[in-house]
Amino acid sequence: MQLNRRHFLKQAGALAAGSLALSQTDLMAGTFKTFGVQLYSVRDLIPKDPKGVMTQLARMGYKQFESYSGPQGFLWGMQPKEIKSFLNDQGVKLVSTHFNYNAQANNDSELQKSMDMAKEAGMSYLLCPYLGAQKSMDDWKRIADRFNVVGAMARKNGIKFGYHNHDYSFKPLNGEIPQEYLLANTDPKNVMFELDLCWIDVAGQDPVAHLNKYGKRYELCHIKDYKKVNGKPVQNDLGNGNVDFKTTLRTAMKNGMKYFIVEQEEYPQSVMASMKADAEYMKSLVI
Repeated sequence: MQLNRRHFLKQAGALAAGSLALSQTDLMAGTFKTFGVQLYSVRDLIPKDPKGVMTQLARMGYKQFESYSGPQGFLWGMQPKEIKSFLNDQGVKLVSTHFNYNAQANNDSELQKSMDMAKEAGMSYLLCPYLGAQKSMDDWKRIADRFNVVGAMARKNGIKFGYHNHDYSFKPLNGEIPQEYLLANTDPKNVMFELDLCWIDVAGQDPVAHLNKYGKRYELCHIKDYKKVNGKPVQNDLGNGNVDFKTTLRTAMKNGMKYFIVEQEEYPQSVMASMKADAEYMKSLVI
């Protein structure tokens, strides 16, 4: 009996060690069981049949949606509770939306409407999608100041406000990088950021170095691929372009990125064929 007990303990110890090694291996190999899609990717289809297009995307495996201000608004003609219930039935969480910040930035009543709708629909984030290149750093200072005001308003309403970059905010202006200025001059309690992994790369910046320095400020990212054609960026299905997703997304995960949102604006084939290819890429990606 004593020999059997010793044998049992030895075997149990070996199994425990094996389980520990397996769990460590699993932790080292990150996979995306949950990922999202920016609905702007299907902008040519969704206005005609919002529920039908959303259902197709859900069946492809996109379990988080980020909306945008389309022709029917960012709730696609639905009431907040209606779209929340519809997407819940599809197994989808409506996480965030891009909204018409430029038109609403200085109109508190319109901002309030957007915040109320987003929150009632179950969203966590309201995002400024585009500003355009600015002429001077003074312009960026004014933008940062207003971001702080809008962000404080959002926080009081139980939602987060943030900024989604393009390449222009990563291009030097008067010796400064505007994106870095925004990061340094906005209150982390009130303003967060969404990093577009295509546009930072197009601008010639190192996304890994940037995430290692500023990653805690980014809560969402856009997963988007491209190739340079005649010196210009042309978007492609995920895995067929220049972006090093394995290294970049591993760094993003390490620094606390919460949401991984696929976006594609140009397609080598049909829109939905590209969206399905992107979903399959995300399911198989190991970082």
